[in-house]
Amino acid sequence: MSSPDRNTIEQAYAFFHQKAKVYKYSTSEREKDHIEDVIAAYVNAMSQDLYAALSDGDDAYLKEHGPFGSQLEDAVAKMDRMLDPDRGNSIERP
Repeated sequence: MSSPDRNTIEQAYAFFHQKAKVYKYSTSEREKDHIEDVIAAYVNAMSQDLYAALSDGDDAYLKEHGPFGSQLEDAVAKMDRMLDPDRGNSIERP
């Protein structure tokens, strides 16, 4: 597999970052379940190169309820570093 291009990462980052913010602060289990479903559908259709880079070989990454919240934050942080390696582990972008 090759490295994902910047445009692919930026598109996924924008989508995941927005969903991660809502997920983190949501008090509605129904809303969280919806976000999990939307992200799972996205990862099934996204660049397989990017998914491989994010998942580290875990085929269930971002597709299972239990670890979903921490995996979503992890995916956002990884894409943040891909886009700007000097930023470190920040998930806040202007």
